[in-house]
Amino acid sequence: MRRLHVSLLLVLGILFASPDISQAIPAFARKYGFNCNMCHTVFAKLNDFGQRVRDNGYQMPGQEGREKNVFQTAPPVALRTSTGLIVAHAVSEKGTTSGFRLSGLDLLAAGVMHRNISFLMIYTPRIDEPSADYTGNTDGSNPGQPGALESANIIFSNLAGGGLNIRLGRFEPGYHAFSSKRSIYLLQPYEVYAFTTPNNSFVFDDNQIGLEVTGHFRHGFKYAAGVINGTGASPDNNNAKDFYAGFFKTFGRGDGQSAGQRVGAFAYYGWQPTKLDSLYVGPSGEADGKANMNFYRVGCDLSCNWNRFNLMGMLAYGVDDKALNDLDSSLDYTFSGGFARLDWTALYNNRLVASIMYNWVNAPCYDSERDISAFTGLLRYYLGDWTAVNVALHGEYTYRETGHDNPYREHNLAALIDFAF
Repeated sequence: MRRLHVSLLLVLGILFASPDISQAIPAFARKYGFNCNMCHTVFAKLNDFGQRVRDNGYQMPGQEGREKNVFQTAPPVALRTSTGLIVAHAVSEKGTTSGFRLSGLDLLAAGVMHRNISFLMIYTPRIDEPSADYTGNTDGSNPGQPGALESANIIFSNLAGGGLNIRLGRFEPGYHAFSSKRSIYLLQPYEVYAFTTPNNSFVFDDNQIGLEVTGHFRHGFKYAAGVINGTGASPDNNNAKDFYAGFFKTFGRGDGQSAGQRVGAFAYYGWQPTKLDSLYVGPSGEADGKANMNFYRVGCDLSCNWNRFNLMGMLAYGVDDKALNDLDSSLDYTFSGGFARLDWTALYNNRLVASIMYNWVNAPCYDSERDISAFTGLLRYYLGDWTAVNVALHGEYTYRETGHDNPYREHNLAALIDFAF
């Protein structure tokens, strides 16, 4: 174990000793001639101005109708990936693995099509593991990254000033107070986002297909509400649609991203079928699931800023109807969880970022072996000149425990290069 720690320190030391080289997406920086930090504290984390551009349908506030659209500029396409060494040590199994890995690839496109009409598309192409052929791994292990249209939506902005905007397609829903798709953490997820419950296909972290309305007003008030399938990228499995709403208030100057203090709350109400036999399936794959039972998720969040520090956190509580509980059909399945995260930036252009995060999920007592506790820390150092600080040397470490009575303990460390262009 001591040799493992020494090896990890050496890897990180080599990375962070490298010499300096002189979602909005990078295509926006090229279009406007901006530094990426115009919209990002550090990529991929938005700052206050970047959040306002996103809220305004990827249009510069105050410049609606006066800027070039996607038909007048070079194709607004960008790419992001990361690659490097990942080391894992399982305390319970006394095993250690290490290997170099390509951690996915995102192809991003976004832009303005007409005044107050814009779009966002994110495609993650299929990437097979080295041992797979073009048909993929036949045993289903380590399938690599499957091809997926992660986001594809059109936005109609400023239909009633900033108070009404409509997004239609597949998108990251407004109940995600903190985006898992624009996170500086490359390996560690928000655990409560990824937590699944028995006999319920809903995953909080999924991008969803449907319609969302949003609004932002003076004095820092925002809202988001939507109607969606609730089944991620899959066809809907029942005719009852899911609903959600979120409300957010910022105090002080800023948008709660890099200045000001923001608080919020959200609620999600959905349905899952309990009878899936002898169903009618429509031409596009939708099914008319029967005996739908409800579930809901509620929570609150905050984001506080002071100098170069940003403290963010979220609490969530979930309930599934007892008819969806395969473990104990006499009880509703209830769980809670959340995370607390502290970011700190330093050096010119926020070139150095340090962050610590604690995740937890508390499952019901009869399912306590799914309890989760995870502590993560990271360091990122950005390379590049003023125009594009979009190459990051990234070190990330997680200690994670799963289970209550006899927890499974593991250490995970990554030394990566994360870049977008």
